Amino acid sequence: MRRRILPFVPFLLLAACGGVSDPIGPCEPGEATYPLWFGPGRGRDRERIEVQIANDDAERARGLMGRTELGAREGMVFLHEEPTRTGFWMKGTSIPLTVAFWGTDGRISEIVDLEPCDDDPCPVSTPTQEYIGAVEVARGNLERLGVEVGDRVDLGFGCA
Repeated sequence: MRRRILPFVPFLLLAACGGVSDPIGPCEPGEATYPLWFGPGRGRDRERIEVQIANDDAERARGLMGRTELGAREGMVFLHEEPTRTGFWMKGTSIPLTVAFWGTDGRISEIVDLEPCDDDPCPVSTPTQEYIGAVEVARGNLERLGVEVGDRVDLGFGCA
């Protein structure tokens, strides 16, 4: 039985990672961005953006500081291993942003607009509920895509 499965392992890995036949695009190891899908259910007919991932304290603290532009389908995801109510600030960020928070159920619980800030200290925007993930995009882009509270969020990690 093992001999029958082994020849298919590379194909299965490519398929799971968005291989060449995938309409979303090829999976490249070491890729700096990952697909994030939004919508009321599952499936690839939902809205998609490309995100960078901030998953440690230093990356989360830096966030989108210093960026002067962000495309209509670009953003940054902030991931936490445990539910948190850690707030967001806009210190050194020149782009007005929208942040969407999601919980352990994978559904958006809150969407908040944030203003750029050069003050010291900058105000901190704390979500009303615990979350495990959040995504920042240029202000208005989630609304243009029709993303709303209750939508499901799915993050693709590629092959890296």
